[in-house]
Amino acid sequence: MDRRSFIKLSSLAGVGLTVSTGLAGCVSTAKPQVAAKFTHGVASGDPLQTAVILWTRAVPSDDTNQAQIIWEVAESESFNTLVASGEVSSNATRDFTVKVDVTGLKPGTRYFYRFRSASSVSAVGETKTLPGDAVNEVTFGVFSCSNYPAGFFTPYAEAAKQDSIDYVLHLGDYIYEYDGKGYGTQHAEEMGRTFVADNDTELFTLTDYRKRYALYRTDEGLRSLHQRKPFIVVWDDHEISNDTYKDGAQNHQRDEGDFYARRAAAVQAYYEWLPIRPPFGDSRLEIYRQFTFGKLVDLYMLDTRVLARDKQLVYSDFRDPQTNAFDQQGFVAAMSNPSRGLLGTAQREWLTNNMTKSEAKWQVLGQQLLIGRMHFPASIFNGVPREQVPAHVHTLANAKRRQQAGEDISAEETHMLSMLMPYNLDAWDGYPVERERLLGFIRQLDKPVISLAGDTHNAWHNTLTLNDGTAVATELGTSSVSSPGMENYLKFDDDTAKTLANDLPVLITDLNYCNLHQRGFMTVNFTHDHAVATWHFVDTVRDKAGKVASTYSTKISA
Repeated sequence: MDRRSFIKLSSLAGVGLTVSTGLAGCVSTAKPQVAAKFTHGVASGDPLQTAVILWTRAVPSDDTNQAQIIWEVAESESFNTLVASGEVSSNATRDFTVKVDVTGLKPGTRYFYRFRSASSVSAVGETKTLPGDAVNEVTFGVFSCSNYPAGFFTPYAEAAKQDSIDYVLHLGDYIYEYDGKGYGTQHAEEMGRTFVADNDTELFTLTDYRKRYALYRTDEGLRSLHQRKPFIVVWDDHEISNDTYKDGAQNHQRDEGDFYARRAAAVQAYYEWLPIRPPFGDSRLEIYRQFTFGKLVDLYMLDTRVLARDKQLVYSDFRDPQTNAFDQQGFVAAMSNPSRGLLGTAQREWLTNNMTKSEAKWQVLGQQLLIGRMHFPASIFNGVPREQVPAHVHTLANAKRRQQAGEDISAEETHMLSMLMPYNLDAWDGYPVERERLLGFIRQLDKPVISLAGDTHNAWHNTLTLNDGTAVATELGTSSVSSPGMENYLKFDDDTAKTLANDLPVLITDLNYCNLHQRGFMTVNFTHDHAVATWHFVDTVRDKAGKVASTYSTKISA
């Protein structure tokens, strides 16, 4: 593909997107003339101190392709006195989605909003602007990886009940691109979570992606959380295709059409269906942006997927197909390549410049992938049958425990404990030069830094260290909303999962805690003295009656 075609297809990501602007204090007297149905609830997002994005979908009740609707904002749920209102159009060119950027609001204030057509009124949504400088506490709800056929979005529903959550951070994989026989679909039919006939395909076109978002927004839990809390979102890979990188994806083959056209369609649908204010304009792929919570927290939402990521390394590419011998020298050379990265120069410079200038107590990264070193004993990857991995890990962990207690262990055990390999080359483990560069900067920054991560479907608490072992930051990884985790890959029961979760922190130096078998979400409460992370785990996602059944908390001092 030549450069001109590339730019043309990339620019399609923003075609037809419109964000209307409304000013607080301005109240419209217009009356809607066209009947329209609000088919997918309401949402808000990208809050600032004086502004917030409001979202809905308004489909005309007749065959017209456009409807004029009224939006209203008030400080009370009764809407007796409006803070602002206005008129906005809904049309087929943007899938009848509507976004309004309401400005002139007061900092740290809760607002109620709704939309009206000639025939109906939407659900009433709640939102909140960012606080002013004098804020002493803020709580984030952190989510990732919601796979519709894998289960009900129970974690969203449970979080919607928590008044303590101020803002929702969604770290990606809001949708999945697979068809009805793809990942996580084993129990879909018994739960009634199959795809409808006209969307039971892998997603390639704008219509495909739009229909998938529409289906996801029928989930009661997701709609309730959108209705109750403002979202701050960033994409991961499945909003486009599995293991996306800047020039392609693992789940995109040559016979599936042009990758850039597929990406453009996916990005357009994302901007249409999510309450996001495109930070560089709606024809650009750059999604990274900053949110300031007074002098308490500066949050940096990063893209480690779409914009600048170099293609992932794969272990199998370094094995001789005849002898299965591993090319250790070639692998090390590829991993050490200083030109391979995730962030790209522009995003990295934006991040480091803003973190340096920040006056906030906490610096928080909202991004997709685990940064921490998840280096497992290499013996796990070399011939151990998958079903025997937990037992093998347990054996090695017990050897390590004996070693730490001063007992002698065998030469073979010593060798196995010393030979380590990165578990997931799709994470920052596959980009060690980029990681060391970032962590080196954080060390020099000398400010409390917490990185939030999703993607893995399991819960993690890591200490982030330089190659020399110096601790520089903390990492908190949230479990998935519904996507199966490690227990699914290795096919083990809950008791085995608990044993493995106790063993891994013994073997992995920087790992403090993990949960390997439960779905849920995470909350992080920030004060000037400390941050408290709490993982909330639900008892099931296969039943609408699921609920939070257990929690685990840890405190990080500033």
